[in-house]
Amino acid sequence: MSRVAHVLSPAVVRPLLSARKAFFGAWYSGTSRWCPVCNRSSRRFRTYGLVPREEAECPQCGALERHRLVWLYFTGRTDLFDGREKRVLHVAPEPCLEDRFRRRLGEGYLTGDLLDPHAMERMDITDIRHPDESFDVVYCSHVLEHVPDDRRAMRELHRVLKKDGWAVLLVPITVERTVEDPTITDPAERERLFGQHDHVRRYGSDYVDRLREAGFEVSVTEVSDLLGEDERRWMGLSRSAARIYGCRRSPDR
Repeated sequence: MSRVAHVLSPAVVRPLLSARKAFFGAWYSGTSRWCPVCNRSSRRFRTYGLVPREEAECPQCGALERHRLVWLYFTGRTDLFDGREKRVLHVAPEPCLEDRFRRRLGEGYLTGDLLDPHAMERMDITDIRHPDESFDVVYCSHVLEHVPDDRRAMRELHRVLKKDGWAVLLVPITVERTVEDPTITDPAERERLFGQHDHVRRYGSDYVDRLREAGFEVSVTEVSDLLGEDERRWMGLSRSAARIYGCRRSPDR
C-alpha cells in the first residue's frame, strides 16, 4: 500500500486509483507482460512498494504479485467460480479483485472490513457477527499482520467456515520466525521493526503453526506449483513470490 493510501480515506483513494490506472494503462501499452486478473497485457509492470519492487503492479488493473498469484490459484485449483451457489466472505476486499468476485459470485458474496466504509459490512475479524459455519469460502489477504490478537482472529475465521468449506489466509512472510511485541505502539517504531506503521508483527514460516493451532489443516502452494518459468516471468512473478496458504477445517475441530 502506498503512503498516500495510509493518509487518505478509502472513499477518496479508490477514485484516485481508478484515474491512475487509466493513465498508466495507456502509458504501459505493450505485450511483454500479462496479468491473469484483468486478462490484459502491458509492456511491463510498474515498480511498487515502500521498499520498491520492480515488475510489481499491473498498470491496467492495479493487481500486485500476490493478487495475480491468488487469482491463478482460485481459477486453477479451486471450485470458487464453478457456478454453484456459495457464501463467500472476502475480508478487506482489494479493488482489483472485488468487482470481479461480485460479478461472478452474485448474492452469496460478502465483503467485510473494520475501517473501509466501502465494504458491505463493518467487521472485526476477532469478533465476527455471523453464526458458526456461515461461509463456504473465506478469503483474507494481508490483514492478520495488522491484528493484535491474530490467534483469536484465526479461530473466528475457522468458526464461521463450514465443515466442508475452505479458506485462503495470506500474510507476508518476511522473517524466519514470527517477531512481535504488543508493547510497541509507536507508529514509527512499528514501521522500523515490522515494515509498516500499522503492522504489529512480522510473520515467519511458523505462521502455518498458528493456523494449525486454530484448527486448520494447511496446504502451501508455491509459484512453481502453478507456473513454468516462462509463464512466471510473463506474469511478473518471482520464484519467491507470496505462497498460497490453503486451509480446511481439521476433521476433529
